[in-house]
Order: sequence, then structure tokens, then C-alpha cells
Amino acid sequence: MDRHRYVICYDISNNKRRRRLSICLDQYGSRIQESVFEAVLDLDLFKQMTAEVEQKINAKADAVRIYMLCATCVKKVERLGIPGPIPGEETVFVV
Repeated sequence: MDRHRYVICYDISNNKRRRRLSICLDQYGSRIQESVFEAVLDLDLFKQMTAEVEQKINAKADAVRIYMLCATCVKKVERLGIPGPIPGEETVFVV
């Protein structure tokens, strides 16, 4: 299964739409900054996420950008400041 890493960022001034989008994106990835998420998704999940995002925003007032990072680019990402788990590489314990 081919999976890619995506960075999703948004600029939404309406609090209600911004909250709905944030809750939606929480289902697909991890928040890395206030309006930035990182997700590792296969093509089906990516299509599902983008369809949900389109439903949650006002296309005439809101801006959402989704960047796919290739494997080479992922290796070049520099993380500064507060350390934390890398989305898609978290340790999961099944109890």
C-alpha cells in the first residue's frame, strides 16, 4: 500500500468552520502547529480527507493548502524546538 506524507495548512477566519476543519483533520493526522497538520495517508484516505475538507470550508472565504512530501523531502525536514513524535511514526501500544 503506497502511503505519502502530507502537510495540511489552513487560514480560516470563521471560528465555527475552523473548529470543524480542525476536528476533521484530527481524524487523519497530527496537529504540528495551530493551523498545520501532518498526515501519512494512502490514496483512498487522501481522497476521503480532501472530500471532507471541501465540505467543511467556504471555498470563497477560506484557504487550505495540502503539500505532499516525497520520500527524499521527508528525510530533509528539519525539526527545531519542542521535540515530539513524528506523525505516522508514533509508537503504538495495543493492550
